Amino acid sequence: MKTRQDAWSEENDLLLAETVLRHVREGSTQLKAFEEVGDKLNRTGAACGFRWNAVIRQQYEKALSLARKQRKQHYRNQQKQERVSSGLRVVEKKHRSGQKATEDLNSDSLTIKEVIGFLETLNVSGEDYDFLQRELETIKREKAELETKYEQLEKSALTMKNDYEEIVKIMDRARRMVVFNDEEAMLQVENNNLEKIAE
Repeated sequence: MKTRQDAWSEENDLLLAETVLRHVREGSTQLKAFEEVGDKLNRTGAACGFRWNAVIRQQYEKALSLARKQRKQHYRNQQKQERVSSGLRVVEKKHRSGQKATEDLNSDSLTIKEVIGFLETLNVSGEDYDFLQRELETIKREKAELETKYEQLEKSALTMKNDYEEIVKIMDRARRMVVFNDEEAMLQVENNNLEKIAE
């Protein structure tokens, strides 16, 4: 009999979460996961279930949702593979005249509902393809727009660089002119002083 009643450790919580998520992904039930963890930790399945629902589940809600999606996708892929690998063979229960429909060479048979379900799945795949095609076209347009903007920015940057260089040249010439004018003024003052002294 399982009688463990001590506190749950982080390792115990992690084991419980990983086991539950694995069971959900693989298509098993949470109850089986609780029993498996209970056997490993010497606790009851009910104690594990209570711990999961009361404490741990809120922390793993996104992971649980993802595990459910993965389970659905796994089932879909498995069904597609089974249908394709076994070959589609449609057998109608009875034709109007009482004759049976032609059968495929395979011994497995599918009902009309299964074939319709398979074709609907193919149709969904086609819709997915169309959606992805439209999304690709949108991305291509956005890429072309970004390339155009990039080229415009590159041209603008080159123009700004050229303008900057021209401004630097103009400022350098202006500085030289100011310095030259100052030197010329100083020479004129000195010349005037020399002329006064000579008089």
